[in-house]
Amino acid sequence: MVQDLFAVLQPVVTAAGLELVDVEMKSGVLQVTVDREGGVDLEALTDANRAVSTLLDEVDPIPGRYSLEVSSPGIERPLRTPAHFAKAVGAMVTVKTRPQVPGERRLRGILVASDEEGFALAVEGSDGEPLRLSYADIDRARTVFVWGGQDTPGKPAQKQKPGKKKQQAGTAAATDRSAQQTTQKRKQVATP
Repeated sequence: MVQDLFAVLQPVVTAAGLELVDVEMKSGVLQVTVDREGGVDLEALTDANRAVSTLLDEVDPIPGRYSLEVSSPGIERPLRTPAHFAKAVGAMVTVKTRPQVPGERRLRGILVASDEEGFALAVEGSDGEPLRLSYADIDRARTVFVWGGQDTPGKPAQKQKPGKKKQQAGTAAATDRSAQQTTQKRKQVATP
């Protein structure tokens, strides 16, 4: 049913200038995930919700009652299709394999390559070759947002000299006090 819904919804989402990332039915909620280059804003999500809702009312592919939820994939994105994996090459991912696959069921590492049959994962803590898995071997996979310690994209890391840190901290504190005094002076100005 979900694959059929994906095929039905894809043209209307594409017409709205968005990419249909995922369609999932969970506990009476139809979750439709959309995205576009640079991300989606509230207006795009609202437009997509209206378009999808109108189409579902016309086609009525789901028997019974359900709720519709249209959202962006967020920072940690599910990986379901070969195209999803191709976009995530170089990213940290977690993978849960199917029970019949030998080895650890839960893996985490850098997605180093993908193609139409599967992907290669440089498993965290492993010094060996990347692990090759087919898409049929996985139960679920998603990207992982890595917190802290990252430089701003496009800007090289700046190293500080030990003595400079205290001086800059003192300058920042003086700037904060100056801004606070200016704000207080502004508050004291009487209005006619």
